[in-house]
Amino acid sequence: MVKTLHFHSTRKAILALRVSSLFFLFSSLSSHGHPIKAHIFIYAGCSQEKFQPSSPFEGNLNSFLSSLVSSSSQALYNSFSMGNGSSSTPADAAVYGLYQCRGDLKILDCSRCIESAVNQIGLVCPYSYGSSLQLEGCYVRYEHFDFLGKIDTSLRYKKCSKSVSNDVEFFRRRDDVLADLQGAISFRVSSSGLVEGFAQCVGDLNPTDCSSCLADAVGKLKTLCGSAAAADVFLAQCYARYWASGYYDLSSDSSNEDDAGKTVAIIVGVLAGIAVLIVLLSICRKAMSNNCSY
Repeated sequence: MVKTLHFHSTRKAILALRVSSLFFLFSSLSSHGHPIKAHIFIYAGCSQEKFQPSSPFEGNLNSFLSSLVSSSSQALYNSFSMGNGSSSTPADAAVYGLYQCRGDLKILDCSRCIESAVNQIGLVCPYSYGSSLQLEGCYVRYEHFDFLGKIDTSLRYKKCSKSVSNDVEFFRRRDDVLADLQGAISFRVSSSGLVEGFAQCVGDLNPTDCSSCLADAVGKLKTLCGSAAAADVFLAQCYARYWASGYYDLSSDSSNEDDAGKTVAIIVGVLAGIAVLIVLLSICRKAMSNNCSY
């Protein structure tokens, strides 16, 4: 099981971004938008190794996070290497990372999703040398070693709905969808009858490695979720999902409880409440000051 951890940043620009993203995240968590709830938490994982505050690594990490937000307003995918080209920078200070948005997101929604991802990582993982965060609409990962372009099909997360009865037609349609998704090069949506699905590889994979990753993901959907009416499987560099039309409740038989997502929602709610309290106290203080002056 992937551990849910988080990192912390100290630069004022990152802090400001997080504060603004808190309210954006709060509103997205409480909304009932459809069809893409891009900011919904799926999973997070971080290394146990920690860096020191104000270290060279933290400086490069801050630059990486700023680059994510900037780049996501222009493209659905990008990768970065920070601090690896200078002889004066310690070897363990380099940051390698990427972000990717779901292929059917608009650029504006992508940018908002990445802002939310940056915020959520900051809430759930302090001082980590490596972290990955998957939201419904986007994915962010960074490490202190170069992982870019290197295939990794380890299982990060699965979620399966309740099983359906022996519906031969459903399973035939499901297998047609999964076979089509397995041939995706980047992002692909597929449907057959009442079964729909989509799949995506991370942008640093070449077509051959993408096909290999998706073949593994599709295989795990069948073996791990069996006769589920809907299922998700997320590997380190690709994911695949299918569902019966009109059925999108993946609330049971999850390999990972959504404790981190619930924790984020609680923290956001608490912080929003504190912000309101601060504003009210400020108003009361001004009112008391004005009364005293008469």
